[in-house]
Amino acid sequence: MIKISQKLKSQLWWLIISVDYNYSRITIAEHDLTDELLTLWLEDKQDFKNSIDECLQLEIRTRDFARIIKNENLNSYEGTKLHPTKNFAYKTRIEISAPVQWYRDDASPAEQQWAREAVLKALLTQLVETGAAADYDY
Repeated sequence: MIKISQKLKSQLWWLIISVDYNYSRITIAEHDLTDELLTLWLEDKQDFKNSIDECLQLEIRTRDFARIIKNENLNSYEGTKLHPTKNFAYKTRIEISAPVQWYRDDASPAEQQWAREAVLKALLTQLVETGAAADYDY
């Protein structure tokens, strides 16, 4: 679960409402990754902004970003390994490298975009699910 402030939740809801609940209209205008934060600037595909300052700035902790990469299996592939002592082969996920290191060093530009979009999807899903769950709490 990604920790987001109440103010950011409100801003995200306004963005969702402004795109008429059509989540495919929400796009990542720009991004930046530091050791501590992944910053995404979001905007409506049908209402492009003139500057980055007009976009919704979303900051996600790097460890949350890493968890999403790992959960989505973006930094690994399914392969076959040979057991070291019992001499039998088995299928398993083989990690290419640690999630953030994979993103920075090994991922292609398309894979990096998929990782950022996975974060956006996870965040929007979490927002909608927690909002729906709150509606049913009496």
